[in-house]
Amino acid sequence: MSETSRLIRAIALYLPQYHPIPENDEWWGKGFTEWTHVTRAKPLFRGHVQPKFPADLGYYDLRVPETRIAQAELARRYGIEGFCYWHYWFAGRRLLERPFNEVLRSGQPDFPFCLAWANHSWNAAWIGLPQKVFLEQTYPGKEDYIAHFEALLPAFCDPRYIKVDGKPLFVIFRPSFIPDPVAFTDLWRELATKSGLNGLYILGMCCSPWNRSPWRPEEYGLDGCITVTGQSPESRFGEKHDKLVNKRTLKERIRIFLRRPCIESYSALVAHAFEPKPLPRNVYPSALSNWDSTPRHGIRGTVLTGCCPDAFRRHLLDAARCVIDREWDHRLVFIKSWNEWAEGNYLEPDAQFGHGWLEAVKSVVSNECGDLETADSKNA
Repeated sequence: MSETSRLIRAIALYLPQYHPIPENDEWWGKGFTEWTHVTRAKPLFRGHVQPKFPADLGYYDLRVPETRIAQAELARRYGIEGFCYWHYWFAGRRLLERPFNEVLRSGQPDFPFCLAWANHSWNAAWIGLPQKVFLEQTYPGKEDYIAHFEALLPAFCDPRYIKVDGKPLFVIFRPSFIPDPVAFTDLWRELATKSGLNGLYILGMCCSPWNRSPWRPEEYGLDGCITVTGQSPESRFGEKHDKLVNKRTLKERIRIFLRRPCIESYSALVAHAFEPKPLPRNVYPSALSNWDSTPRHGIRGTVLTGCCPDAFRRHLLDAARCVIDREWDHRLVFIKSWNEWAEGNYLEPDAQFGHGWLEAVKSVVSNECGDLETADSKNA
């Protein structure tokens, strides 16, 4: 789909998890990828659709260039502008970096991208032990920040890199985790300018409809933020998550005793995803296609009921309406996610709905139903 036929800039978050790495071999067993969870999933209540079966792409390995090219071709065909690759940096140590490094080095696929820093510790939450930390996220200071920037500079300079106002777009998962986020972002912008870039456009993922307290991105040195729809009980606590994750409510204890996951309504969850309306102009919506984390968490997981491509289309349409009157560069809508199969949260074709999730994206991005009106069309 050409840029002229798109009304919004749909960016899909992309997980580089589907290939073995030494750390996963050590922590979870040799050859582990998230497909291990996906293929072992079981239905836990009447009407629970598990396991999920990928269609066109199969159980792929992201070390295979043909797989990455096929993903990009699918995304482009259905109106997605680019992928936002999750990036892992632990004081100089990188994980799951191979797929993106090969994309950068090879120039293939020829498809836009940006990066998001998943700046959280890696723990054993998947087996109900969030207090067991495999690799802690630390912030050693200026020298590490400079090394981090220099490691990503080749990506920022790549002609495929997604920009806003001429600046490379960079996302930080939890800016508040950084001891002095303003110092960090100021330093990176300074380094970007010295490197010949037009600065950086930095967003944080910090808003949630479950946490209504005012949150000002500029206080964290950010240009803006991305809404995060609360898809699990833990995510509703937002930045308080680390303190509260080990405290279980009586209701949750009973649920686990009965060996049932947390079951919630998709339509109820997304109904207030983009409030208060209108969103501030430096707040960008993210849309959630589906959620079922039982492949990872078993009975500790969360399942959203009523998820289907048509419900997702309506949710994505709500997101698009939040940005449609903005100038083109700022019509960003993030989709969570392209390929989080172990969370039941993906756009890739599956056995249940085929290309339905992607058709929903195309319908909104290209305004096939005529549901979107820009300010220009209103004034015509």
